[in-house]
Amino acid sequence: MKKSTKVILSVVIAAVIAVIFIYPRKDSIFGKKQENTNAGPAAGPGGALAPLPVNVVELRPERLENNLSITGTIIPNETVNLRPEIPGLVTRVAFREGEFVKKGTPLVYLNDDELKAQYDRLNYSKKLFESQENRQKQLLEKEAISQEEYDIVLNQFNTNLADLRLVEAQLNKTVIRAPFDGVVGLRQISEGSVIGTADVIASIVNIDPIKIEFSIPERYANEVKIGSKIFFANDAGGADMEGTVYAYEPSIETGTRTLRIRATSPNKDRRFLPGMFVRIRYILGVNEGALMVPSEAILPELSGYKVYIVNNKGKVEERQVTIGTRTDRYVQLVDGVTNGDLVLTTGILQVRGGMPVNYTKIN
Repeated sequence: MKKSTKVILSVVIAAVIAVIFIYPRKDSIFGKKQENTNAGPAAGPGGALAPLPVNVVELRPERLENNLSITGTIIPNETVNLRPEIPGLVTRVAFREGEFVKKGTPLVYLNDDELKAQYDRLNYSKKLFESQENRQKQLLEKEAISQEEYDIVLNQFNTNLADLRLVEAQLNKTVIRAPFDGVVGLRQISEGSVIGTADVIASIVNIDPIKIEFSIPERYANEVKIGSKIFFANDAGGADMEGTVYAYEPSIETGTRTLRIRATSPNKDRRFLPGMFVRIRYILGVNEGALMVPSEAILPELSGYKVYIVNNKGKVEERQVTIGTRTDRYVQLVDGVTNGDLVLTTGILQVRGGMPVNYTKIN
């Protein structure tokens, strides 16, 4: 084969291979070129950039509750373990376990035979000393006896009265009474047992109202006010109950850096019992004129925080702001903005000061 023929044949083969390789890909090759030709920022009339579409929120005063979500424990309004003031034999148990009793209700009677006998003896002596004192007083007025003789009889009479009051007080201690309205617990004694001053008869608990004890971080200590509200519930469910803060410790617990607080709440249906765990929403304060924005509208900076707003010319302005209370979705703006400002919530990473935007208000 001639040399020229070989060259021509090689060129034809190369051309065929090139056609086979390029033809299936011609759309992607030329289409990409066309796409690159059309790519670029959208332009408006006269070649100017079109305004960036963004969403904004209009600032309006809102009610803001500064809440803390914490846990606490139910404690009784009053509670005491009943014990006798004097030792003695139990002659009668006058209460049923678990019943509600009023303040002053007799609960337990101790044997009082000896004390009653002493009381009767002193009561008889009282009549004798009283009559002697009257006679001696009349004689003293007639100057038939000296002042010293009268004073001796008067002293005997007063001593008898004191002894009578002492026995009367001991008689009162033989009856153990309810110190306040409450529910009596399980009794620890029986009729016929001899008990001493260290023996527990039963517990008595007042649970209407109940108290709620909880602690908050020390940074909120200055915001606690007597009379502020809490809302609480336990894991058993049901509607939240309302309570009122009535007292708090005058110092911070150094171990936990918290402030201990107590609130009170009615408990007529005895739904809450002492020792129960409850979840609490504590309202530290209410601001009726708070300016709130979604948290995504705020940009952090080294010097603080900023937001973008749209002015009355439809252009973007940058504002340095001070933030306040945070919720799960919103942040309070304390300074840097005013009522009616339009704050950007989208496009905040693309915009710059003075840039025109096409905004849409959202709720």
